[in-house]
Amino acid sequence: MEFAWLSRLQPQMLAVLRIVTALLLIEHGTMKLFHFPAALMPGPLPPLLLAAAIIEIVAGVLVTVGLFTRLAAFILSGENAVAYFMVHFPKTFWPTLNQGEVAILFCFVFLYIAAAGPGAWSIDSARARRTPIR
Repeated sequence: MEFAWLSRLQPQMLAVLRIVTALLLIEHGTMKLFHFPAALMPGPLPPLLLAAAIIEIVAGVLVTVGLFTRLAAFILSGENAVAYFMVHFPKTFWPTLNQGEVAILFCFVFLYIAAAGPGAWSIDSARARRTPIR
């Protein structure tokens, strides 16, 4: 069965991947910072988790709307790599046992978005179309 016709949807599907992934990561940040939709931990956040929450919300919003997408996605990829190796990996080597699968997936999806760009429906794409070709 031939699926070549799906190639026409590649920019739109990249945009869907970008938007959905960023919204899911924003939820992690809002759980840390605003205790919404649920509290991640009681009491004030340690400085490292506070920094992670701010990065997840700010860079997540940038990736969602497609503004400075490559840079923001690269930062989010690194943030998730750090989260995996600092929080999950010390528990055990196996991601399913250390509950680090989500951090690994976020890391590599954002790394892909940093390399591939924002796809369709982004502020970056709209800005690029207005620039003269040189």
